[in-house]
Amino acid sequence: MIILAATPIGNLGDASRRLVEALETARVVAAEDTRVAQRLMQALGVENRPRLIALHDHNEREKSADLVELAREDDLLVLSDAGMPTVSDPGFHLVSAAIEAGVTVTAIPGPSAVLTALAVSGLPTDRFTFEGFLPRKAGERASALGSLADERRTMVFFESPNRLADSLRAMGHAFGGSRLVVVCRELTKLHEEVRRGTPEALAAWADDGVRGEIVVVVAGAVPRTVDLDTAVQEVLLLTATESLKDASASVAAATGLSRRTLYEAALRARTR
Repeated sequence: MIILAATPIGNLGDASRRLVEALETARVVAAEDTRVAQRLMQALGVENRPRLIALHDHNEREKSADLVELAREDDLLVLSDAGMPTVSDPGFHLVSAAIEAGVTVTAIPGPSAVLTALAVSGLPTDRFTFEGFLPRKAGERASALGSLADERRTMVFFESPNRLADSLRAMGHAFGGSRLVVVCRELTKLHEEVRRGTPEALAAWADDGVRGEIVVVVAGAVPRTVDLDTAVQEVLLLTATESLKDASASVAAATGLSRRTLYEAALRARTR
């Protein structure tokens, strides 16, 4: 089988007993960076020396088929540099290939930067969405954030320290200057830092230079208060580019009104 193993995101004390046992018995390990995997085993006191195979963004597609065949004969342990493989890390294509080939996939759960940041953010955790890394180019980033302007769930992003200030300002433009944002830096590490504020205030802080691994948590949109007639007109305007069903869903998400009510009201208005 293929075993996806979560590794510490910072503090080595977060390594699970199951992870250590898996490393001690593994004969083949596919790792995002084999040097990082070797350092992890050394730090955890693992004396086992498995065969290490590099599995990263640049070679995963071409190596997946061979790794699946290896997993038919023996367990294949898969590691990313930190956290769970496949979550903004290599592993997705390998898992897809394994499922298609009928090879079992399981996981050793453990540390997650997404859930850790969400938990300490103080923002609602009952419903959230993970958006990964924003696009590098300013226009694509603005478009991505614009599509999330009415998202009511708490949003979690990864970001590079070098792009953090620009991304925070783009969030302010897309979401409004008063939206609450939480920047989590170096989670579980010695210099862990959590800062809360508006996009612009946090961008000004980030302008001075930020280091380390960054997770950004953003409050969801507050539903706009509009009357039904106004909302129906918005639905009808959207039907120029969307189906009535999708347009009703979009306006319902932004206003908190019932999607069914909007759909039926817009349908009546359109047939008058």
